[in-house]
Amino acid sequence: MTTDAGSSHEAATSEQWRTLLTEGHAALVRARRVFRHLPAEPRCKVCSNPFGGVAGHVLAAAGFSPSRKNPNLCTRCCDALPAGGAEVDVAVLFADVRGSTALAERAGAKDFAAVLNRFYFAATGALLRYDAVIDKLIGDEVMAFFVSGISGVEYRRRAVEAGLGLLRAVGYGSSEGPWIELGAAVNAGLAYVGNIGTAVVDFTALGDTVNVAARMQQHAAGGELLVAEGVADDIAAHAPRRTLQLRGREQPIDAAVLTQGSKSFTQNVAKGGSHDADCR
Repeated sequence: MTTDAGSSHEAATSEQWRTLLTEGHAALVRARRVFRHLPAEPRCKVCSNPFGGVAGHVLAAAGFSPSRKNPNLCTRCCDALPAGGAEVDVAVLFADVRGSTALAERAGAKDFAAVLNRFYFAATGALLRYDAVIDKLIGDEVMAFFVSGISGVEYRRRAVEAGLGLLRAVGYGSSEGPWIELGAAVNAGLAYVGNIGTAVVDFTALGDTVNVAARMQQHAAGGELLVAEGVADDIAAHAPRRTLQLRGREQPIDAAVLTQGSKSFTQNVAKGGSHDADCR
């Protein structure tokens, strides 16, 4: 009986997570109907809870304050869900500062910390613009993921646009050039997403899709966004391809190589309503 009850609870938790990650949280539908009539922006992307104004201050005491993972989401929709998760399709973005060891040596600890803080600020703004869940900002690396229930039905496309927006945020494509060298990659596929851990719970994405994205970005030169085949082929139709032999994998994978500044790519994505992406 205990085993059956445990399996039933696990299935219910998984379905709760799946609903949040693919549609938005069903348990908050009625609350959303109320919240959307309360004034003050910004709001939680899932439940429409206002973060500002008098209503925002009152609701924050009830656990509807902005999440530490993504200030566009409230803690009820992100952090306060039970341990567990669900396997869903997800787009994963990794970006890494190139030459950070040499930069730290040249700049010294204080100035290097200032550069990283500037990078974190730029990355946060660029990624949240596309409704990313910022999973990690550690050292010289950022990881974010995108699911339909949070980032919208075009979450794969938004992951690519966010990656290009991140390159633009550090200066690629500008007349001044980049103030820091950055390489990035996007992969998509099934991953386990949810609150992982016991004593310390982390809202994160796990699985081969995530691992491949991390290893792909190791092959990106400064100013490049590598996009795995099948992620957003419509907006990478005219981009050059590169075959990547990833560490720990027998079969190579094909990736589109995107950068800033190509007119042909700008014209291609304009048909889909985007003005942020370019390819070389």
